[in-house]
Amino acid sequence: MIQSLVSFCELVAVIGCVTSSIYYLICLRGAAAFLRERRADGAHSERAGESARATQTLPPVSILKPLKGTDPEIYESFRSHCLQDYPEYEIIFGVSDPNDPAVARVQELQREFSGYPIRLVICPEKLGPNLKVSNLEQMLRSARYEHLIVNDSDIRVEPDYLRRVMRPLVTQPSAADPDVPDPINRKQVGMVTCLYRGVAADTFGSRLESLGISTDFCPGVLAAHQLEGSLHFALGSTMAFRRADLELIGGFRAMVDYLADDYELGRRITGLGREVRLSDVVVETHLPAYDRRGFLAHQLRWARGVRDSRPGGYFGLVSTFGLMWALLALAAAQAATWSWEVLGVVVLLRLAVALGVGHSVLRDRQLLRNMWLLPLRDLAGAALWIASFTGHTVTWRGDRFELKDGRLIRIGP
Repeated sequence: MIQSLVSFCELVAVIGCVTSSIYYLICLRGAAAFLRERRADGAHSERAGESARATQTLPPVSILKPLKGTDPEIYESFRSHCLQDYPEYEIIFGVSDPNDPAVARVQELQREFSGYPIRLVICPEKLGPNLKVSNLEQMLRSARYEHLIVNDSDIRVEPDYLRRVMRPLVTQPSAADPDVPDPINRKQVGMVTCLYRGVAADTFGSRLESLGISTDFCPGVLAAHQLEGSLHFALGSTMAFRRADLELIGGFRAMVDYLADDYELGRRITGLGREVRLSDVVVETHLPAYDRRGFLAHQLRWARGVRDSRPGGYFGLVSTFGLMWALLALAAAQAATWSWEVLGVVVLLRLAVALGVGHSVLRDRQLLRNMWLLPLRDLAGAALWIASFTGHTVTWRGDRFELKDGRLIRIGP
């Protein structure tokens, strides 16, 4: 009986190693495709020259940044949006509490950039449990322009961010363009979103969080892009879209009950027959100084949010935990020679994904110094995946909620 159980575990572990290896290869293919597109875009920009850049029609943009509390380096993140090489844009900040500590940082920004259209909107209405989306609905009333960008409060960007993010929305490729596959040509770009890298604070939890973004989350986004042909969701790091499309899906108000509002917004835009385009821009966020408990709470909230938003894809993550399966195979095979070889192959592929995405795609400057934590981060990810199925509660910005089919139900006052 025991031998049969061991043999079964060995078989399952080997299958897990095979599926994980295939997943790693898909991630590497996605990274290679991203890098090819970034090089092609750079070459195109150089060929176009300054004269084409000067005459390119770039629409005015409203940047919406909902706030609650302050984040590390938040002023420099705000400031980076005021240094854009872009002809016309406005920045609208929104808070639900006029005494929010973020208000002082916005006012400081307004003083430094006194000639810029920077506005602070107080959002007194609570339209639903997701206060971020509730604020966006009220901030939108103050936005003057048709083209909108929503990004998280802690996002820092380069001066060419707006030009590069807006380009796919205003420049639709022709069907004869040899650089763009035909399936994409047949769809209008409805949203542009961006990958991001996390700059860790000097705590263990923050370093694990940063490593997970570079070696787990972003590779997963690139794999989804490869498997599905394009993205069917968006990332909160950047969501650029048209007001008209937002109105067609019911506005922000339609998503005010959802935890994963970025996923919902991207999903609904694709439901209009539009494409969610992954930009070649990579933005940056400075992470909080998570302790172990803070790291686990944040990861569990994210995991349960994804579980409710994309249940099929989330359950399939079990087939991607290569290190867990390789160690199980090693134990079940009693350290047989072949099991060490399997472990070696899995580890090499895992390192290739970490370096290919974290170093080459995201240009994560902290990656190499944190790589020694990768085995622990991968095993913690597998444990969190299991833990995500043990409940339906999440903690977000100090408030506790119950999740039901992706919707938030507030617990307590």
